[in-house]
Amino acid sequence: MLKEIRKIIHVDMDAFYASVEQRENPELRGKAIAVGGSEKRGVVMTASYEARKFGVRSAMPSKMAFERCPNIIFVKPHFETYGKVSKQIREIFKSYTNLVEPLSLDEAYLDVTENKFGNPSATLIAKEIKQRIKDELQLTASAGVSISKFLAKVASDMQKPDGLTVIPPDKAEAFIETLKIEKIPGIGKVTAEKMNKLGIKTGADIKKMELNELIKRFGKTGSYYYHLVRCENISPVVPDRIRKSLAAENTFNDDIEDENEMIEELEKIMEILERRILKTKTSGKTITLKIKYHDFQTTTRSKTLKSFTDSKNEIFEIVKELLSTPEKPFKPVRLLGVSLSNLNHENVNLKTDQLDLKF
Repeated sequence: MLKEIRKIIHVDMDAFYASVEQRENPELRGKAIAVGGSEKRGVVMTASYEARKFGVRSAMPSKMAFERCPNIIFVKPHFETYGKVSKQIREIFKSYTNLVEPLSLDEAYLDVTENKFGNPSATLIAKEIKQRIKDELQLTASAGVSISKFLAKVASDMQKPDGLTVIPPDKAEAFIETLKIEKIPGIGKVTAEKMNKLGIKTGADIKKMELNELIKRFGKTGSYYYHLVRCENISPVVPDRIRKSLAAENTFNDDIEDENEMIEELEKIMEILERRILKTKTSGKTITLKIKYHDFQTTTRSKTLKSFTDSKNEIFEIVKELLSTPEKPFKPVRLLGVSLSNLNHENVNLKTDQLDLKF
């Protein structure tokens, strides 16, 4: 069990993009909608719960979404609106604690062990936050409350939508023991299959294994599993997460083959990337061009500079160079993307003190 008891809340907005679109457009309320894509092509970014009943999911090809739900309505994403709403949500979070770690526009961790209201109950704080989001923004969120980020995140997904699940300290280890390995972060499909062949199906099965055995079978990750199932994975909520890259991409309605057309599309993508660079006030050394062909084969090409850059023109020149290096795209292209990584960031360390407060 953890020596220091932290009170962590994970808040995850329910079908965020789709819910915002339904809020902004009353005609979409109660209907099956997908944000992103079209009947012919593209990828679903997120789907409303009405669409999810038909098996429509995020990252699903929109053509498949249409096959599963012929009445689905495809909606163009409005990122500027999502960003504004996300900022409003974050302001609600920060009215309770400064220890807020955003994971994306629609989810974040909050450490409320010590909070601005002196409220000893993380559960009550989570309820208040959910209610404020509903009252002030006309949106719903699900929340998980526990002693670690891992448990809080698992909990927030248990009663969606508009749910609240609490895993108190005295129930944490028992909960992990019953948890299916597929629910444990870091265990993907391949690892899960390997574990299942070894008879490892739950956290309890992992707990039976010695540290050396886990490391032998799963490498360094075996140590992570060993400590995780014993609630020994101390990972603080870090308010200023280090962004690893900035990126922008676009999936085209029709495949493109002409090089000049690709350059025109890349210029549009660069405009989006430039806005993100200016907004974050950062620069980077590594420029990467992503190419996805019509058959979904994906390739990336990168170049690393000797010094940092935030110049749109400099980055764009390198992108055009990468487009023809080592060769020009040899098949019809359905998606192009550009990213800037190896960013000029300074790491932020967060010190956590031991606290013993009522959960």
